[in-house]
Amino acid sequence: MSQEFNQEIATRIRELRELQEINTDEMSKRLGVSEDEYKRMESGSEDLSASLLNEIAQILKVDLSLLLTGKESRMNSFAVTRAGKGFRVERRKQYQYESLVSNFKGKRIEPFVVTCPSNGEAAEVSLNSHPGQEMDYILEGTLKVIVCGNEIILNPGDTIFYDSSNPHGMAAVGDTPAKFIAIIM
Repeated sequence: MSQEFNQEIATRIRELRELQEINTDEMSKRLGVSEDEYKRMESGSEDLSASLLNEIAQILKVDLSLLLTGKESRMNSFAVTRAGKGFRVERRKQYQYESLVSNFKGKRIEPFVVTCPSNGEAAEVSLNSHPGQEMDYILEGTLKVIVCGNEIILNPGDTIFYDSSNPHGMAAVGDTPAKFIAIIM
């Protein structure tokens, strides 16, 4: 992800927060991070996961697509995203996200196609947590998921559902990337 893109998102977050008269201390407490860490996020120097961006969007009462694209969602009856045409976000080096529904107004879920690059058998898993629940459905490759201290290996067709406030993370295992549908609720 380019520094310019990070900066654009950070600027939108800061402007929306200021419009709602939420100070950085309150925002950091609501996100469960230190105020210094939050200020780094808002400066664009700290990478934000898709789940954290989703949490920020909920606090600011806006659709995630507004944070990512700067455009308001406009569809409210249905939305179609053609194959390979979803809004792409590379938030962290271990994940590449493609939003499956970036233009539907008032979504209650955030569905993504996520690709984890291959890191071989010794794939490192970095853990994160965010409010809500998550469901992941494996499309391609083999995915190692760590949730609540448990290591689970998932293959195409497998599904995992979990409380995403618990520490969790995933990584591709083997020589090929893993691709899955992630639905964050």
